[in-house]
Amino acid sequence: MVLGLPDTRPPSMALDEGAVLLPGFVSKEGAHLLRLIEQVATIAPFRQMETPGGGLMSAAMTGCGAAVWVTDRSGYRYTTHDPRSGQPWPALPPLLRSLGEQAARQAGFADFTPNTALLNRYGPGSRMGLHQDRDEGETSQPVVSFSLGRSAVFQWGGARRTDAVRSIVLHHGDAVVWGGPARLFFHGIKPLGHETHPLTGELRYNITLRYVARAAG
Repeated sequence: MVLGLPDTRPPSMALDEGAVLLPGFVSKEGAHLLRLIEQVATIAPFRQMETPGGGLMSAAMTGCGAAVWVTDRSGYRYTTHDPRSGQPWPALPPLLRSLGEQAARQAGFADFTPNTALLNRYGPGSRMGLHQDRDEGETSQPVVSFSLGRSAVFQWGGARRTDAVRSIVLHHGDAVVWGGPARLFFHGIKPLGHETHPLTGELRYNITLRYVARAAG
């Protein structure tokens, strides 16, 4: 959206069966959510994690809640403790839990019970390759994603990596929910350019709320 102009998009836009875009869903809470991200990052700082192949993730990551997704040379997994500090991850803020439940209900998932949030920070050139969210040990509950800060191009694919991919621009405050038949669809973020947002400058933040059933210590 162009700043200062009203958002004329409908309140709900279907991407696929089980996948819904909710334009501007958390735009009013955006500044508060950014403060929550800052509070979490004070305890568990953002970091570029190492992949099993030895490279570094393009986006910086951290998280809060019962368990947080991590990656290193030993693989992808959820852990109950921050590997850097050895301490439990910060608690999931009640506001995040509530907004996640509300977004899920609006998208048709009335029984979503998030217990963790992953936080991604993107700068110019940062991206997220096409991937599935399948490490949670539970795929009956949806994923709820909030976009904050500058806009980004969300890539929405299908059940197979080779399926056609659509490009959808996500703006500050937008929510995307996917579950049911779309729960394991491939998705990603194209590399960011150099636009700015008044709240975050050249940065974009993404919060994804999930239910994690299985995690390491």
